[in-house]
Amino acid sequence: MRSLGLNIKRRTITVVLLCMIILTAGLGYLYYVLFLGMNILKIERGAVGILRVEGPILSSQDVRQYVNAINYAVVNDTFKSVVLVVNSPGGYANFIEQIYLDLLELKRRKPLIASVISALSGGYYISVAADYIYVCPTCVVGNVGVIGVTPPTFIPSEETLETGVYKVTGFSKLLFPYNLRLALENFISAVERGRGERLKLPITQLKSGKVYIGSEAVVVGLADEVGSLQKAIEKAAREAGLVEYEVIDLTQVSRTLTESVNSSNDICYEWRNLTIGILKSLHPPPAIYYLYLPQTAFTEYTSSTELKVEDRVIDLSLGGGGRGLVLIDLSHGNKVSWLELDILIWELVNRDVSVRFIPQWSELESTLSNASALIIASPTKPYSLKECEIIEAFVGRGGLLILFFDPAMEWLETPTLLEPINSLSTRFGISFAMGYLYNNEENYGIYRNIYVREFTKNPLTQGITSLIFFTATYIRSQDKGIAWASEGTYSSVTERTERYSVIALVERGNGKVIAFGDLTFLIEPYCYLEDNYKLIANLASIIAEVKIQPTPPTPEKKITRPELPIGTEKHFIERVDSEERMVRWVRVSELEVRLEYPNRTTHYYYDRNGGLIKWVSNGIEVIYESPIPEEPYPLTKGKSWRYRSNYTLIMNNKEYKGILAGEEEVVDLENVIIGEGESYLCAKVMYKLIDKFMNKGKDITIITTGYSWTSTEAGLVKEENISKYYVNDTLVYEVKRELLLKSIKKR
Repeated sequence: MRSLGLNIKRRTITVVLLCMIILTAGLGYLYYVLFLGMNILKIERGAVGILRVEGPILSSQDVRQYVNAINYAVVNDTFKSVVLVVNSPGGYANFIEQIYLDLLELKRRKPLIASVISALSGGYYISVAADYIYVCPTCVVGNVGVIGVTPPTFIPSEETLETGVYKVTGFSKLLFPYNLRLALENFISAVERGRGERLKLPITQLKSGKVYIGSEAVVVGLADEVGSLQKAIEKAAREAGLVEYEVIDLTQVSRTLTESVNSSNDICYEWRNLTIGILKSLHPPPAIYYLYLPQTAFTEYTSSTELKVEDRVIDLSLGGGGRGLVLIDLSHGNKVSWLELDILIWELVNRDVSVRFIPQWSELESTLSNASALIIASPTKPYSLKECEIIEAFVGRGGLLILFFDPAMEWLETPTLLEPINSLSTRFGISFAMGYLYNNEENYGIYRNIYVREFTKNPLTQGITSLIFFTATYIRSQDKGIAWASEGTYSSVTERTERYSVIALVERGNGKVIAFGDLTFLIEPYCYLEDNYKLIANLASIIAEVKIQPTPPTPEKKITRPELPIGTEKHFIERVDSEERMVRWVRVSELEVRLEYPNRTTHYYYDRNGGLIKWVSNGIEVIYESPIPEEPYPLTKGKSWRYRSNYTLIMNNKEYKGILAGEEEVVDLENVIIGEGESYLCAKVMYKLIDKFMNKGKDITIITTGYSWTSTEAGLVKEENISKYYVNDTLVYEVKRELLLKSIKKR
């Protein structure tokens, strides 16, 4: 019982001490708030407040922090003037406007001076609320403009219902560019209101979004003076009539006397690392920003509608397809699908024209002879010389080649850009230009949506007076243009206004090539603007009228079994790891061939069917259980064969067992030039040999890969291979070998 009493007593003392500690802490905090805090607010000499706007403004917490500080300065008479310190690339449009409007209210009551570290886009929007703007000599200022993320495509549900067509998307895709234009006009109005007659830039230049360094910004009237933060503070004090004053950080005071919140700057988005994806996660589209972003922020965009048809042909047709066949190439990483070409496809099949998407070049090559038109849009892999020649032959006999290129990120692979499309188009005297076209004066909503209003008389442009192209490029075509962008259009690369062709037509042989510098005009809803749909319909009619001359049958190229009589000699140059030597090949009999090297002689023995049964070389003998078959003549492209045989290797009077397996395929037929310019048509055979045997308990594997070239007239003409030697699956060395026929003498 006594111990229990002691415990109760000790607990009582502990509780009393704890209460005293809490009371002391509370009184201390109250003293800080009521006395120290109030002393800040009751500085008799007055104070200059510092309001720091830093980083991207992307969350409601950011806005609350700044608005609280601004309102605090407005209602508190201690602050006689405020210096706005800006180091921001801007942010979400609505948030920027809230801060700007509150700053205007502050300026109406007290002098407001800005000191700029970096004021880009929305950061500059905020800055122009100030009476006077100081900048550092090389800080960055300007970038007046808007970024908008378009409304998403809405796919409705039968279970979740909405009451209006824009209830989910909020905006019309067609009209969204004009929403951006209104936002830009709001921005421009704020600059004009804030800068007044000090602004020296014409409005068209202001809209371009250019960034100026500090000293240049002063010259063009975006800022007033090069000067430090201290200079800005001194001016704010003078404007308020203060001689003696305190300088107080408004943001810190606001956090002390109001609820502290975390901003997006704390959590934290470094603006240089921002991407469109991050913005979309913060503010789902549609969204509008007064924000400067590095170019890398946009490179994440790829076509979300790219068709994945690597192993199948898509055939779209109505009726019998009696008026032609259109092939759409997907074999070169083309960033296009039927979703983008849907309207054109409908107009084609409605004219009894069949359409096929071809994912493999071999399939396209074999089908091209039956096609009337070939569409190539946004390739990301270049066309080879041989592929170009095949397409040229198709056009020459009356085929129609249609090329689409769009410089927007959705249709490009950044590393290659123009190379894939121009690898083919330049063969026809057409070259798609770098960059995009824009027009600051006459556009559809934004500067990159250009009007096309000049046309030559042509079936493609019949009945057309105006088109709208979206982020288009121009086409160099040796005066073969048939449609041009409107006057005052610039190139983003040349930064010059010229007469830019956006559609070109070139005749070649019996066929034609039509090139378009835009893809977006084909897609709904953009195809319904101006005469865009009429252009698509005209193109479909031209395709339906194509009359192509059938390809005359050509005899299949093939290599027959070489006739090399007894006594035939061939002389080769052999290079082994860059060492060169002569090799003599001799037909000794119908069943024997001898190869003479500088340091050895090898005899090859064959059966009556031409199969290799054994070979002997300087004391080494190999005997095959199953003959290694000769090539299955005639050799034609695509023919392949395999073989496998156990063998006995006799060396130093010892026998070793091994196995040889090989696979070969004729990959092409091509001419090989030897000696003094003599040419042989050869079957190019790709092969792989795997040779395995045991030696002194070790697994020896030799893997040889390469090509051989065989002609009807001379047999083997050329060979290139690499042999890799493995011991117990470990590569020990490799040998590169080249063999080229120098001369042949038949008897």
